Amino acid sequence: MIYVITRHPGALQWLAQYLAKPYVHFTHLHDLAIINSGDIVVGTLPINLIAKLNQAGARYVHLHIDIPEHLRGQELTQTQLVQLGASLIEYEVIRQSAFYQ
Repeated sequence: MIYVITRHPGALQWLAQYLAKPYVHFTHLHDLAIINSGDIVVGTLPINLIAKLNQAGARYVHLHIDIPEHLRGQELTQTQLVQLGASLIEYEVIRQSAFYQ
């Protein structure tokens, strides 16, 4: 199963061009228990959640966007994502021991 996690309409429209269907869309990932080994999760998630997904056997694909400072905090459109060269990059994160406690 492919899960798309985004609350941004422009990102969802952009992703729809590149992802195989069907996929399930959530605005937030509230329950990691729904993700199974072999699932693909696409979005812009925090690193600690990516590590948990990878530990559970899921793949994580990040919506990578180099956002210039003047556009930060704004809702971006599908067209702006194309202009900014948005891409999909798979990451694998492994949680190590605590660096400082």
